[in-house]
Amino acid sequence: MFSSERKALSRNPPPGQAGRAAVLVFIKPICYAEFAFKTGPVSWGNGAVRNSGNGRHPIREDRTLPSGKIFFVVNPHAANGETGRQWPLIQAKARERLGPFRAQLTAGTDDATRITRQALLDGAELIVCIGGDGTLNEVVNGFMDEKGPIRPEAVLGFVPNGTGCDFVRTVPIPADLDSALNTIRAGHTRILDLGRLRFADHRGGTGLRYFHNITSFGMGGEVVDRVNHTSKALGPFVSFMWGTLVSLMHYNAKRVRLKVDDYFDREVAIWHVAVGNGRYHGGGMLVAPDALVDDGLFHITIISDMILPRVFTHLPKLYNGKIKTIRQVSTVVGKTVSATSSERVLLDVDGEQPGFLPATIEIVPAAIRMITQKDR
Repeated sequence: MFSSERKALSRNPPPGQAGRAAVLVFIKPICYAEFAFKTGPVSWGNGAVRNSGNGRHPIREDRTLPSGKIFFVVNPHAANGETGRQWPLIQAKARERLGPFRAQLTAGTDDATRITRQALLDGAELIVCIGGDGTLNEVVNGFMDEKGPIRPEAVLGFVPNGTGCDFVRTVPIPADLDSALNTIRAGHTRILDLGRLRFADHRGGTGLRYFHNITSFGMGGEVVDRVNHTSKALGPFVSFMWGTLVSLMHYNAKRVRLKVDDYFDREVAIWHVAVGNGRYHGGGMLVAPDALVDDGLFHITIISDMILPRVFTHLPKLYNGKIKTIRQVSTVVGKTVSATSSERVLLDVDGEQPGFLPATIEIVPAAIRMITQKDR
């Protein structure tokens, strides 16, 4: 599917798009033929909502689009449903700052990936994601196929509004709505690395997924699996802290064969391994304090086996930047990571739990253009 979409795009590039960088430019709107997705509502230039197939939304539409095409991908379930409740306000403020745009609300798992890819193939120049790190991960995957970006000139914007928004602790994107929209309007772009992950999925096959922040395995996978199956009404910190404490009581260290590039090859008993492009995950845990999103390297943190009382003693160091002072913690850097185990070891990929080991992970340098504030 990825390859055929790339070929279709190369055969039929959107008018005026060939060789042109994606920028925020607004000129007189022009009309485009209507398109609709199978699920989720599509809102058009004036903010009206059109039913796209699930029968749950009123049918109203406006078919005008600006030539600087903007598409919003919105997860209404993010932040325990708060994003959906706030969408009319977000929509109005976004239209006020950015002008006309199209939007679609997701209706289920992987919708954001499918919606993003279709919007890019239809010529969108700027994709704005509204949700948490899980939604952002799906949108990022919509930009990519197995070889790399399907539209290298396209730009990603992010309005953080979810249970987990750890990525904005690394990359300068404001957490509040008004500032995030103003940042998108300013249009300062930065080219970021991504990680590409191949892993054992829950269907018994091999999955392929990109990540913008952190992939981890071990206890992190157990925590995310638990958090994602419970209410997140108390917010990210409490949700992930509760998940961590409960998982600690039930988790046993896993034996994993870990390889990094061609210089690190060991079998280790691990509590947790984090492969960081970004620095934070799990609701504010600073697990890769030296990671940079544009240095072409992963920063890998290995937390080895330790007795439970010592785990609780060191838990604050996961949040205060002192994780490397723990004797059972080691760090390495590299471009490729592989991990295997005879045990069932769950993955955490940007706050989602798509499968388990074995896994191979490789850095994809300069993979995506993202709107951020200028470096602080």
